[in-house]
Amino acid sequence: MRIALFATCIVDAMYPRVALATVRVLERLGHEVVFPPGQGCCSQMHVNSGYLADALPVVRNHVKAFTAADYDVAVAPSGSCVASLGHQQPMVARAGGDEELAAAAEAVAGNTYELSQLLTDVLGVTDAAAQLGSWFPHTVTYHPSCHGMRLLRLGDRQKDLVASVAGVELVELPDAEECCGFGGTFSFKNPDVSAAMAEEKIGNIEATGAELCTGGDASCLMHLGGAMARRGTGVGTVHFAEILASTRRNPLEVSGPVELSIPRRPARPSSSVPTQTAGGPR
Repeated sequence: MRIALFATCIVDAMYPRVALATVRVLERLGHEVVFPPGQGCCSQMHVNSGYLADALPVVRNHVKAFTAADYDVAVAPSGSCVASLGHQQPMVARAGGDEELAAAAEAVAGNTYELSQLLTDVLGVTDAAAQLGSWFPHTVTYHPSCHGMRLLRLGDRQKDLVASVAGVELVELPDAEECCGFGGTFSFKNPDVSAAMAEEKIGNIEATGAELCTGGDASCLMHLGGAMARRGTGVGTVHFAEILASTRRNPLEVSGPVELSIPRRPARPSSSVPTQTAGGPR
């Protein structure tokens, strides 16, 4: 299958390792992953702040990029952004009087999956250890993001995939369904409320005794990870795609920055500079 990656702006700008992990997981299953050029933001920040007119060209850009690309299905490692495609983009187009764009946005959104949706519902992955070779010998807890839980109705897809990873110990998070307090621009406009919500969530994370908190949205993990670092909890955050991509041969390092190592190929005869690659056995 030819799968188009919608990286999302926060992953592309701040957590490219999550996009790399997504590609590794899909390629490990034998699929071809393509990256439609020209893609950018989904317009969620604009819409959530009430700037529908400013969101319109952003929606138009996303639809253009993914309509022009050749693929079977699209995927994003973000429940929030995938929810925005179906929940907000057609609405923005219609508010701007562009029914043709609205229909095209619905078509693109209808063929775009959040990563756990794609793996579970389309590709039939239920056992990450057996089907992906995933290995992660650490204790983790799981935070379900609001959009994934309430708009996409992901249920336990992400958590079940993590639980099926070899070596992992998954501990339940108390009051897991409660928001972490990020909410995109909400955290900027209401910083005190946002921080208080994060503190409550962090208290619950600490109570689990887990080394790491995982989830499916880099934005929520960024919010919690930053707050926990300032608080000095010693607990890190990691996207569930990175856990799935972790193997015995190329494990996810959790001492220091949590990241996948990127194997280096031997230098070409004409150059002494090694090249980073996501290819080869993962």
